[in-house]
Amino acid sequence: MNEEKMELLISDLLPLDAEKASLVGRVFDPAVGGPCVVVVVGNQAVDISAVEPTVSTLLERNDVTDAVKQDLSGRRWNLQDLVNASAAGDATQAHLISPIDLQVIKAAGVTFVESMLERVIEERAQGDSSKALAIRERLSAAIGGAISSVKPGSPEAVQVKEILQSEGLWSQYLEVGIGPDPEIFSKSQVLSSVGTATDIGVLSRSTWNNPEPEVVLAVRSDGRAVGATLGNDVNLRDFEGRSALLLTEAKDNNRSCAVGPFIRLFDDSFSMDDVRELDIALQVTGPDGFSMDGTSSMKKISRDPEELITHAHGKHHQYPDGFVLFTGTLFSPTQDRHAPGAGFTHEVGDVVSISNPKLGMLRNTVKYAEEAEPWTQGIWDFARNLSARGLL
Repeated sequence: MNEEKMELLISDLLPLDAEKASLVGRVFDPAVGGPCVVVVVGNQAVDISAVEPTVSTLLERNDVTDAVKQDLSGRRWNLQDLVNASAAGDATQAHLISPIDLQVIKAAGVTFVESMLERVIEERAQGDSSKALAIRERLSAAIGGAISSVKPGSPEAVQVKEILQSEGLWSQYLEVGIGPDPEIFSKSQVLSSVGTATDIGVLSRSTWNNPEPEVVLAVRSDGRAVGATLGNDVNLRDFEGRSALLLTEAKDNNRSCAVGPFIRLFDDSFSMDDVRELDIALQVTGPDGFSMDGTSSMKKISRDPEELITHAHGKHHQYPDGFVLFTGTLFSPTQDRHAPGAGFTHEVGDVVSISNPKLGMLRNTVKYAEEAEPWTQGIWDFARNLSARGLL
């Protein structure tokens, strides 16, 4: 058992104004062999599966903020007990899991200028971290300041593109960063995400990888965002840097998508305007004594969150069970860990904490994806469990 995992307290897990917040999540209860939809009430998680059997169907309701208060007579669990069981990996006890279920997991990439430039560096370094520093310095000197104020898709962006092409500096990442269309991709599979106080996975053969702290929007099937949570879009920089066609292998691996701890519903205390102002803090502490801190500010995003949603959903693409959308990150670590100029990469045992006062904390510990607990409950098993419990 990793003792650092056990240090996650409810006071860290929940938003500072938790008493005002409508917080929806899921608990895996071994007594029923499956997940339960819960709402946070004080220091307890209350089962509201009788109201809606899935988070997906709950978020589809027009009265969702009232529905989560409709019937609080269900089973109750102490939140600290749930966190402790999650951290211990004790599947015999009820424990917290990812707050999403049947929603498709989408992500927007290259939505911040600083991280956009890091993607260009990955591409030009072809996945070799030792080449990153020199490329970073050249790009920063050439375009770093000038490009930061350019609105994607604008006439000014077209002019910047022409200049960069003439200098031989244009990149596919700059195309989606300041061009008319953002990068929207499928991050992970339905039901495959993990929650807080558990392990996240990176491939053992990756030598250059990093966490990506992000705001994740919960969106209904009609394209309306109804809440937000935190996410870690775990990324293998060496894979994506070798070829953009390796994006799926860089992004979608066992336990490489963390979401949580809870979805905070939009209501009188929290709205999309609050999302636009969020600063997301990141802390990485390693078993080797290494530590790193960073921040990703939604105030610096190059495309508004609502605009990102329109690129993911519309007449061109629908999601009958809703979807969640990772909105991208400003943070891209360049702090050297092992050697000068080599930058940052994860080590097994790293504890990654992503937090915000309005959304709480998502904390995970790094393992090799090949050695981490496998994903076993798919859609059919999930449906059979709900049916056996009389919830379908």
